[in-house]
Amino acid sequence: MAVLLTGCGITMPTDPYGSLEHATGGTLRVGISPNGNLTVADDGEYSGKEVELIRGFAESIDAEIEWTVGSEEALVRGLEKQQLDVVIAGMTDQTPWAERAAPTRPYMKTKADDGSILNLVMLVPMGENALLSELETYLDTQREDA
Repeated sequence: MAVLLTGCGITMPTDPYGSLEHATGGTLRVGISPNGNLTVADDGEYSGKEVELIRGFAESIDAEIEWTVGSEEALVRGLEKQQLDVVIAGMTDQTPWAERAAPTRPYMKTKADDGSILNLVMLVPMGENALLSELETYLDTQREDA
């Protein structure tokens, strides 16, 4: 099948809205919802483990970051409207938003207050598979536990 697709000039994965192409050498639009030490947004200053990861990813694709702070629900709407490229919020692989946005593979484990282990993910717009693939490849190189 891959040979047939290659012969047709189709490359996999693709982004129907061009998220990765738009961000590479341009602007990566990142939504952030504060969540403990993972995502901190304080008066225009951003920090935390996920913030550092997304900064590294942006650097890897030569992109500047445009930050949008909001609730998870508002940020997922931004993904759906192609107004955001990535959402970080300390979300787990059990996020209810997976029906409306595409989660990355789990890339980091953290411990919940009750001692259970949580697998963290980031979200990208549904169907933006090239962006998702590039982000997951980067995250795979940065694995560590929170």
